[in-house]
Amino acid sequence: MDTQTNDNAANAVITQTMERVLLAHLEEQRQARRWAMGRRLLTLLVLLLVAGIVAQSFSGFPEAGGPTGRHTAVISLTGAIEVDGEVDAGQINESLRLAFDEPMAAGIILRMNTPGGSPVQSALIYDEIRRLRGLNPEKQVIAVVEDVCASGGYYIAAAADQILVSRSSLVGSIGVLMDGFGVQGLMNKLGIERRLLTAGENKAMLDPFSPVNPAHQKATQALIDEVHRHFIDSVKQGRGDRLKPDPRIFSGMVYSGEGSVAVGLADGIGSVQGVAREVFQAEELVDYSYQSSVLEVFARRLGASIAQTLGENLGTKAGPAPMR
Repeated sequence: MDTQTNDNAANAVITQTMERVLLAHLEEQRQARRWAMGRRLLTLLVLLLVAGIVAQSFSGFPEAGGPTGRHTAVISLTGAIEVDGEVDAGQINESLRLAFDEPMAAGIILRMNTPGGSPVQSALIYDEIRRLRGLNPEKQVIAVVEDVCASGGYYIAAAADQILVSRSSLVGSIGVLMDGFGVQGLMNKLGIERRLLTAGENKAMLDPFSPVNPAHQKATQALIDEVHRHFIDSVKQGRGDRLKPDPRIFSGMVYSGEGSVAVGLADGIGSVQGVAREVFQAEELVDYSYQSSVLEVFARRLGASIAQTLGENLGTKAGPAPMR
């Protein structure tokens, strides 16, 4: 009996020892993986930092006094018009000021490739173009449309002295929209009850989970009509009597390049190189657009990815999309 007991005790000790050895080995492996992951992350951060420092030297606005010869200044408006977006009023306006202040810049070309976006950002750029043109009447601004110049993009282009297009460009869309959705019917079918508390009778205006409120709908329509009127007034101010008396112009209609010339939304067919060569007689093109660094692009994409992930996991507030 004693022998059996001793054997069992010995086996228990051996088992416990083996378990401790295995656990220690597993913990050692986990620590090794953590250290390896940490080293990789640190290496990645160092590489990103170095890349950011190097790329930063190639980003930003052109150096003052950089170009030495007579040239044509080009400012590209490519992508959606929005705060801190592809076309940002702060950056575009700084580029405009630099181009107007450069005595060797014979003229300024706005290279347009934008479907529109924020009416406020568009208005800020429009106003700055007109202000700078007033201070520098000898320096022309010509908008050259390549693929598309619609909505807020055309708002900006209307401030230029001339608008030139390609025959197949898409031009116009002088209108304002605010879109959303309603899911009340689906909620009723699923037996979901909406519980909403607000302080302020109009705080939940256009809430997609609530029934349509005629008063809210009327107020919203009046709002977008007002913004549309601002848009129309700016286009009329910029284009003047070049606009043909066609009511479709301000209906949100999109025209081809040729069609836009026919109704007075554009002045003719042209290209960036053609304007530099024939109008400004300064064939050298100098890009005055703000150049985003690799680090800035990475940060924006990382931020967007994090925001999307948070939205998917935490839930985002549904509501009407921004006007454009």
